[in-house]
Amino acid sequence: MTAFTTFTRRSFAGALAALSLAAVSGPVLAQAQPMTKIRFILDWRFEGPASLFLVPKAKKYFEQEGLDVTIDSGSGSGASVNRVASGAYEMGFADISAMVEFMANNQGNPGARMQAVYMVYDHSPAAVFTMKKSGILKPSDLNGKKLGAPVFDAGRKAFPMFVKANNLDASKISWTAMEPALRETMLVQGQVDAITGFTFTSLLNLNARGIKDEDVVMMKYADNGVKLYGNVVIASQKFIDQNPKAVAGFLRALTRGMKDVIADPAYAIQVLKERDPLINVALETRRLKMAIDDSIATPDFKSNGIGAINKVRFEDTVAQVVSAFGIKQAVNSDNMFNSSFFPSRSERQIFSK
Repeated sequence: MTAFTTFTRRSFAGALAALSLAAVSGPVLAQAQPMTKIRFILDWRFEGPASLFLVPKAKKYFEQEGLDVTIDSGSGSGASVNRVASGAYEMGFADISAMVEFMANNQGNPGARMQAVYMVYDHSPAAVFTMKKSGILKPSDLNGKKLGAPVFDAGRKAFPMFVKANNLDASKISWTAMEPALRETMLVQGQVDAITGFTFTSLLNLNARGIKDEDVVMMKYADNGVKLYGNVVIASQKFIDQNPKAVAGFLRALTRGMKDVIADPAYAIQVLKERDPLINVALETRRLKMAIDDSIATPDFKSNGIGAINKVRFEDTVAQVVSAFGIKQAVNSDNMFNSSFFPSRSERQIFSK
């Protein structure tokens, strides 16, 4: 056998080995591509609606988009907006009114810029709650009464709009601030006459304190002249500019996850329980279903797809916030909502026919 033949065979064998190694290592190398990290903050604790974000994480939908997403609980929409603005989080979930107020008051600070990129609650779930035995049965009955809520509560922050829509006298209404855990307890004990909160938060917290639905008066903002959009996904402008594909990927994964949550709420609560083993499954299942029924499965979202807004209605929401909070600077609503990262309309049709 000649040296040339030996060399040729060895080279051929080496080539085959290299090809085999490439075939094995190719997928591994592809999987080893760096993931884009996203720190995401909720508006509140790990309750039923948080599963809208936990399910796409559990099903690895974010991972499939090349995203390494961490999800933390929040302490109110105002706090979530501030933490995204500060750079502590790239994205978050917050009430649109809190974002508009912050943006209007920080127009001269380029580092605090952010945008809403996806509407999750088509209607604000904010409401005023009273005990039926108090005799406070309609908005006009609130004049001269004491209301209570945490200072950062979305319903409290939007209350000036409720006042305006129902011709109340704000000078005759006083407020008491308290920690979130005390809000419903203070109402039950009569320390305040009414509270503000989300429909699926305060009503169920009252249930947990032994109060039946029929003993509670719930005045929804949406039913009393305050036609506001609710919670949105927000992202810092810096992250949007530097990682537009990541924002689009996040929304694709979220949309897939929300479709799964709506199709199988029981599974969604199982995922939530993995994050917080102490939750009350029955309570959080009802809370999730209330959030879906009241704020997500709306005619507009069913028709136009989840996440979308009506431009005129959004402008009206911004105008109401500006008026209610006495904001003096001109506010351009065109810069506040960015729909360019949306999944297709067919992907956003997440409701079964």
